[in-house]
Amino acid sequence: MINPESNPILVLDFGAQYSKLIARRVREANVFSLILPFNASLDEIKKHKPAGIILSGGPASVHAPGAPKCDPRVFELGIPILGICYGAQLMAQELGGKVEPATKREFGIAHLDHRDTTGLLSGMDARAQVWMSHGDLVTKIPAGFDVFGTTDNCPFAAFANPAAKMYALQFHPEVVHTPQGRLVYRNFAHAICGHDASWTMGEFAQLAIEGVRAKVGKKRVLCGLSGGVDSSVAAVLIHRAIADQLTCVFVNNGLLRKGEAELVQKVFRGNFNINLVYVDAEKRFLDELAGVTEPEAKRKIIGRLFVEIFEEEATKLGHMDFLAQGTLYPDVIESVSATGGPSVTIKSHHNVGGLPEKMNMQLLEPLRELFKDEVRALGRELGLPDDIVWRHPFPGPGLGVRCVGAITKERLETLREADAIFIDEIVRAGLYRDIWQALVVLLPVRSVGVQGDERTYEEVCSLRAVTSEDAMTADWFRFPPEVLARVSTRICNEVRHINRVMYDVTSKPPATIEWE
Repeated sequence: MINPESNPILVLDFGAQYSKLIARRVREANVFSLILPFNASLDEIKKHKPAGIILSGGPASVHAPGAPKCDPRVFELGIPILGICYGAQLMAQELGGKVEPATKREFGIAHLDHRDTTGLLSGMDARAQVWMSHGDLVTKIPAGFDVFGTTDNCPFAAFANPAAKMYALQFHPEVVHTPQGRLVYRNFAHAICGHDASWTMGEFAQLAIEGVRAKVGKKRVLCGLSGGVDSSVAAVLIHRAIADQLTCVFVNNGLLRKGEAELVQKVFRGNFNINLVYVDAEKRFLDELAGVTEPEAKRKIIGRLFVEIFEEEATKLGHMDFLAQGTLYPDVIESVSATGGPSVTIKSHHNVGGLPEKMNMQLLEPLRELFKDEVRALGRELGLPDDIVWRHPFPGPGLGVRCVGAITKERLETLREADAIFIDEIVRAGLYRDIWQALVVLLPVRSVGVQGDERTYEEVCSLRAVTSEDAMTADWFRFPPEVLARVSTRICNEVRHINRVMYDVTSKPPATIEWE
């Protein structure tokens, strides 16, 4: 969907936990970015006509056997290259410098003293807080390079050869612990790579609409609509492109949030006049989930049933040529290991391109170049209501993985009511947009309580709210105590079968955001 002449800034990923954050920082400077694995071929790199390249950090040492390296001809392309941490060390080593194990490793906050004449650190304080995370150290910079930044433990914290368009930083500008780090990516994108600030959602929306029209032509598209942000934005964008050639199918699996089925029908039938097929499959799902308590078994049953029902509805509609999915950029890049090795399955999910072959449809993924915050911006551009655009992420298996233990209609109703109260109080407190995801988990535990002067023995729920950027890591949200007090009081007073409320203060890692 992206204009081939957009000349992105490429991020070569050496296995860093921050690679996606680097790409986001570039986009925040209104310049399009893409992540490629470190071993991308020179032809693949040149195909994108990059305005510049960023070499990410990574967990390896440049001296380790099999240490990841990019094609050395990357350094001969004549375009600006910025190395970050491992990328800076690799640049130094490949161009004739020297890297050695540090006598004093740096992990955490440091203070950079710089005398920048390159423009890369323009606007940063002469003594600036930065974030370090390295065990090796550049001890000799390549010929033609000059040092322009140091820390107490790092004599070559910033070095460059502006004539060769090569720049290297030992610290991580992309993280929040480098408060002025966004300036680095803005300076690199604009002053050094010469890119204008033309990457906007308005531009993307128009290009994406034109791209959908060109790809689909006069053919028909089927979209599985969940009511979440991603599928909703994808559906409205596709509808804007091809109108009635799109049909959406919304399956009510009985595992939805309170009022969700009604909201989806109102927005997409009422506001956008989209062809929407509503399927009430609650009984079918709950019958198959009866007595199932193992989380992965629940997920597989829910996923299999959804595909079966979706196929049935597709058959009723006649031949469809494309299946639309709200695949996002993190889904795409997480499906490819930066090191080429196997990845560990934490829990099953909707796989990228997970299209049953027997459906014989092509995939249509108009959002696959976007991060979550960009999808929200696109949704606003397309006129979606805030109720949809700012909705917190919701898992594909729905409340099925928040109802820990056995799933019954009664327990789901209990959970639904508690969840609605939690969200309502968050909204009332003006905190909803400060939180990445908020949810209630119903536990398979009972506790003794006193309600109305009577002894009770009822269920326990746990509140969960986290802050995050793209759900790879997350921290628990620090609520004002009075908000938690109101939530607890309302749930215990208004929701039958719950007499105890807890708050989950575990970050990710070690926990995941969802409990199952």
